[in-house]
Amino acid sequence: MGRVTKILLTLHVLAAIVAVGPVTVAASMFPPAARRVPATDGAVAVGTVRLLHRICRVYAAIGVSVPVLGMATALAMGVLGSGWLITSIALTAAAAGILIAFVLPRQEEVLEQLSASRLAEHSATVQLAMFTGIFNLLWATVTVLMIVRPGSTTGA
Repeated sequence: MGRVTKILLTLHVLAAIVAVGPVTVAASMFPPAARRVPATDGAVAVGTVRLLHRICRVYAAIGVSVPVLGMATALAMGVLGSGWLITSIALTAAAAGILIAFVLPRQEEVLEQLSASRLAEHSATVQLAMFTGIFNLLWATVTVLMIVRPGSTTGA
């Protein structure tokens, strides 16, 4: 593996850890935090939920670097046509689609309810938790494919 490939792979892995990690954690914390709002100090609790949503939005934007660096790394390694990589790309696109189409908009809906001094609808937080779980499961699957990829030369 050449120097450029090692640098690209390092940047790709760092971007995945720094960008995707916070989104998965903050998105997972959001539904239970939204459900706790009436049981705690309302303003502080809503602020916490708002912060979790902001973390998801900001780190999702930074997360765009993960597939970009991944594609550059795959190109440098000459594995763009590999089945495990194509599967990873499809799963990454699905995860991004779920985040953009379902998780972030539902977080915004819950925040609007809480900002209007209403309780978050239980069904909304349950659906949000479900979509967040699917998002996290897709990322976990991509991570496994990246580590235990078929035909790996790392001996894993």
